[in-house]
Amino acid sequence: MGDPLYFLAIAAIAATVIVLVIGIGSFGAGGAFSAKYANKMMRLRILFQFLAVVLILGYVYLRNQGGQ
Repeated sequence: MGDPLYFLAIAAIAATVIVLVIGIGSFGAGGAFSAKYANKMMRLRILFQFLAVVLILGYVYLRNQGGQ
């Protein structure tokens, strides 16, 4: 659990959740922020989600390599 890749994966997951909550909140609230940034927020969420998946897969792969 002390692996830096583990903490990077957790940070990417947290960033994904934060951006998702902000994006959904802006959709619900509407207004100027939603009109200007809603699509950008969802694109950013997809980027963070991709990074989180890559980091998780990398962590699992490297952890399994060390156990052999």
